[in-house]
Amino acid sequence: MARQKTTARNPVSLHNGSGRNPRKTVPPPGVRTLGPISDLERHLPSDWWRTLFNSVYLKTDGDVVENDVNTVREVEILIRCTGLETNDRILDLCCGQGRHCLELARRGYRHVTGVDRSHYLIRLARKRARQLGLPVSFHEGDARKFRLPESSFHCVTLFGNSFGYFDREEDDVDVLEAVLRVLSSGGAAALDLVDGEWMRAHFEPRSWEWIDQDHLVCRERSLASDGRRLVSREVVVHAEKGVIADQFYAERLYSREQIIQLLEAVGFLNIRFHGSLLADSERNQDLGMMAHRMFLTAMAPRKVAKAPRVGPAYPDVTVVLGDPSLPDIVKREGQFNPEDFETIQRLQDALAELSEYRFSYFDNHASMLSTFRNSPPQFVFNLCDEGYNNDAFMELHVPAMLEMLGIPYTGAGPSALGLCYNKALVNSIAASLDIPVPLETYYNPDDQSATLPSVFPALVKPNFGDSSLGITQNAVVVTPDELISYLAVLREELPGRSVLIQEFLSGAEFGVGIIGNPGLSYRVLPLLEVDYSGLDPNLPRILGYESKWIPDSPYWTQIRYHEARLDDETRQKLVDYSTILFERLGCRDYARFDFRADANGVVKLLEVNPNPGWCWDGKLNYMAGFAGLRYADLLRMILEAAQERVEAAKRAQQRLAPAVAETTAAAAS
Repeated sequence: MARQKTTARNPVSLHNGSGRNPRKTVPPPGVRTLGPISDLERHLPSDWWRTLFNSVYLKTDGDVVENDVNTVREVEILIRCTGLETNDRILDLCCGQGRHCLELARRGYRHVTGVDRSHYLIRLARKRARQLGLPVSFHEGDARKFRLPESSFHCVTLFGNSFGYFDREEDDVDVLEAVLRVLSSGGAAALDLVDGEWMRAHFEPRSWEWIDQDHLVCRERSLASDGRRLVSREVVVHAEKGVIADQFYAERLYSREQIIQLLEAVGFLNIRFHGSLLADSERNQDLGMMAHRMFLTAMAPRKVAKAPRVGPAYPDVTVVLGDPSLPDIVKREGQFNPEDFETIQRLQDALAELSEYRFSYFDNHASMLSTFRNSPPQFVFNLCDEGYNNDAFMELHVPAMLEMLGIPYTGAGPSALGLCYNKALVNSIAASLDIPVPLETYYNPDDQSATLPSVFPALVKPNFGDSSLGITQNAVVVTPDELISYLAVLREELPGRSVLIQEFLSGAEFGVGIIGNPGLSYRVLPLLEVDYSGLDPNLPRILGYESKWIPDSPYWTQIRYHEARLDDETRQKLVDYSTILFERLGCRDYARFDFRADANGVVKLLEVNPNPGWCWDGKLNYMAGFAGLRYADLLRMILEAAQERVEAAKRAQQRLAPAVAETTAAAAS
C-alpha cells in the first residue's frame, strides 16, 4: 500500500492495490485544516492505516493503482520470479481492491486469496470479482494476525509498499511471522517496498499536483525523529468544496541490508533481489514511494511437524461462576433455580471429561478478592456472566480483578465487556464499519421531550442489559399507544435505564460463533438459524426473556435451532462482519454475533456477545453440535484458545524485553 508521494520523477512500478498513499480517515467536505505546523510526526495517529484506504485514495492514487498496464506487468514479474504454477495457492496480503488477485485469476490461477484491512477496498474487490466471474476469495484482516490455516499457501505477496506502516518495528516482525506461518515448506514470499536509503536522501519536502479537473493535492514530508520513517501530510482540496482531507501517514524506510536482516531473523532463506519495479502513471507527477522500489523474494524453510504438547500450559483451572447465595434479578423469581443448578451440573460433568485439566470451582463472590489475592489460581475459566455479585453491570469487574492480580483467564477483558454492554454504542461502531444495523432511536425515560419514532412495528429494549432482560413478547409494539405503555413498564421495572426503540426485524435470524483469536487458532462454527415455524403465529417472533427463563412458555418449548441455510455470499458476509467486530470490539477466545434480516431481506446486526452463554443448551453449543463437536469439545476449545493467547502474549513480552531494557537504560542515562 502506499505511494506516499514524494519526489521521484523516474517511473517505477508495481503496486498491490492496497495503496501507495497510506492516510488517515477522510473527513467530510469542508473540513478545517490544521494550518501550518512545524512537526508532522506529532500529528501522526498511531493507527492511521486503519480507515484510510477509501474512495479518495483511489482518486488520488488511481493513476498508478488503477492502471491496467502496471497490473499486468507486475503480475508477469511475480510469475517469472517465483515460478508460480496455476494450481499453486496464492495469498495477496494487503490486496487492496484486488487488482493483482483478479489478474492472476484471469490468467487461470485457481486458488487465489486476498486479505486487506480496508472494508471499502475488500467490498470493491468482491464486486469486481462477481462482475468478472472470477473465483477469488477476499477477506478483511490485519496483516499481523489474519485468520488463515498454517502452511496453506505456496506464495504470499506484499505489493505496493504495503510493509512498514506500524509504529513499532516489532509489528513488522509480526507481519513477516504471519506470512511465514501460512507458507508451506519452500514457499515463496514476494515483497515490493521502497528503497529506504534512496528515499531518505531524495524525498521532496513539499509538492502539489492536480489529480483531476476538480481536485488538488498538496503534500509535506519529513523524517521522523529517529530517522527511520518518512512522515507525510496530505491536504486534498476540491475546487468548489474546499479542503476535504487533511491527513497524516508514515512508512518505515528499510535499506537492502536491513530488510535482509529482518527476513533472516524471522527465518526466511534464499533472499534475492530482482531489480526495480517500474510504474506507469497517467499524470506522471510526484510518484513518491512508488518511485524507487525494490522487488525481492524469500523462501520459507522446511517445516518440521510440531511435537504435540504434552499437556496444557495451565492444567490447574479454577472455574468462576455466579454466586447462588445472592439474588439475581435476571433469573426467574430473582434467584438461582433448578434449571440453573442443572446447567452447572452439566458443565461440571462435561469438564470432568477433560482429563488433561484439574478443575476447581469458585462461586463465593464476597471472598473472591481476598481468596485470589492470598492464593492466586494458576488459570481462571471465567464463566461468571452473571457479573460480580450477580450484577450484570459488574460483569467486567471479575476480569478487572483478575488482571489487577495478574491471574490469566478466559474470555474478553473488562473494556470489551463494558463496551459491548452498551448496545447503542456497539451499533454506532458497527455502522461506522458499514455493517448494517437496525434503524433506532435512543430514548432516555427521564427525557419527556424525546421524539418517539413513527416506524412500526418496533422493538423496545433496554440499551444496557443482558440475557434478554426487559425484552418480552410485549416488547414488539405496533402502535404509539403500545409503545408508550411498554416504555412505562420498563421505566417501572428498570428505572433510569435508557431504552432503544428499533425497527422490528421480521426476517430470518442467524448466529455466528467464533472460537479462538486472530493470528492464532481461529475457528468459525457453522452458522445457526432460529426456527420460529413451531411458534404460535399470533406471538411475535423474538428470542425474548421467556425463551431463556420461563420453562413453561411457548417461547421455551416451541422455538428450535438448525444449521443456517444460506448462499455463500451471505454466509461470507456474516462471517466477515463478525470477525471485524470481534477484533474491533476487543473480543477474545470466544464470542457470538446475532443478525436478523429486515422485511426486504437485508441482514442487520442484532447483538454482539463477548463471553456468550456457555451452557449446554445455548446457541454456541448448538453451533458446536452442527460441527460434530460435543459439549466437552466446545469447552476444551475455549480453554485452549485462551491459554494459547496467554502464552503468545508472554512470548511477545519476552521478545520485547531486550528493547524495553535498552530504551529504559538510554532514558536513565
